[in-house]
Amino acid sequence: MRPRIFGATASVAALGLLGSLVTGCGTSGGEGERTTLRLVAAEYGNNPANSSKAYWDKLTAAFSAAHPGKNVEVTLHPWADVDREVTRMVEEGNAPDVALMGAYSDFAAQGRLYAAGELLSVRAEANFLPPLAEAGSVRHTLYGLPFVASSRLLFYNKELFDKAGAKPPKTWSDLKDAAEALKEEGVTYPYALPLGPEEAHAEALIWELSNGGGYVDNTGEYSIASEQNTRTFRWIRDNLVAPGLTGPVPPAALDRQDAFAAFLRGEVGMVNGYPSLLHEARAKGIEVGTLSMPVSDTLAEGEVPPSVGVADWMMAFKHEGNRELAGEFLEFVYQDKNLNEFAGRYHLLPSTVTATQTSKDAAADPSGEQFLKALRGARLYPVNEPSWLQVSNIIKRNIGQAVAPSADPKTVLKDIAQQAREAARQG
Repeated sequence: MRPRIFGATASVAALGLLGSLVTGCGTSGGEGERTTLRLVAAEYGNNPANSSKAYWDKLTAAFSAAHPGKNVEVTLHPWADVDREVTRMVEEGNAPDVALMGAYSDFAAQGRLYAAGELLSVRAEANFLPPLAEAGSVRHTLYGLPFVASSRLLFYNKELFDKAGAKPPKTWSDLKDAAEALKEEGVTYPYALPLGPEEAHAEALIWELSNGGGYVDNTGEYSIASEQNTRTFRWIRDNLVAPGLTGPVPPAALDRQDAFAAFLRGEVGMVNGYPSLLHEARAKGIEVGTLSMPVSDTLAEGEVPPSVGVADWMMAFKHEGNRELAGEFLEFVYQDKNLNEFAGRYHLLPSTVTATQTSKDAAADPSGEQFLKALRGARLYPVNEPSWLQVSNIIKRNIGQAVAPSADPKTVLKDIAQQAREAARQG
């Protein structure tokens, strides 16, 4: 759910932050009271016209108007850089007051973050959607505040399906049948399988969950090489990749953005996507069907696996005198109107119960409600495991090899699992 950013301009400080980076952690009023808060955030826009700067300019001006004498200074970084930049700032002893990025648990494990109970009212803390709050918690304490989220659904091109006489799939065997019909009709990518290094961990988890597997077991330990996961990748290899149903690019070399671009060109029959892709496809006149990920034929009748959910995280770093200001700002950010404005701008999902109930996108679009329903019961990455950032990179680099026609999925998964265990021990 992290859109690509438009060049280097996103890393330029917004709202005059360069000065505060030089002078330290912000200015103070009388008796040590902080009056300036520093926010470092990811840029969600993909061109100058939809940069996140416009949103933060408006929101921080409204916050200052509601809290006279208090200010927020914002710096935006591309998604490819923001986690690294905040980590660098922390290591240099210059952590921001608040950050919006893709990971939080390593900072929580180091004792650098305020718990939500130290920042938010009881009502605000209890308002987060349960799956997101669970993923944002370490040892039952909420540190990562979910900001915006997305869930994944299977998209299919209705025109291509009609031409091929294919039916929307409910099971893996249905999906294979549809892919075969699409291939016979000449569709370039009957099923686009992006297991390239950009976001392979998302596509892999979608498939794992649809067979009762996942990245962790019931105890929270990594279970990447489980028998369920092995059977999943073996099925994909034998039934989709080997027969040429995933297109001309090997899955290990197909990135998400490339798969999405092909879908928007009308070259893809099926692909797992999120709300912003649906919006783009409709804008191009593509008629899209959406449904839950088809499930393994071996699952018990009536068993409904969770969908995949993805969230981005707000966190507040501990600095002397900044807790009250950080709490006031975050309470403001999580007001329904402010959260929904950001989510609507980028066709994402708000993270709170009350904001989802008032989301205009969901109210106006049945598929929007479908995404919200999927999110309410979603499974997220194990982001509350401090080693997850490292483990996810290992998965992204290697998981695509598990479906190569000549590969042994068990061997590939065992190698990934061993690297994950080492990362967890080091973490």
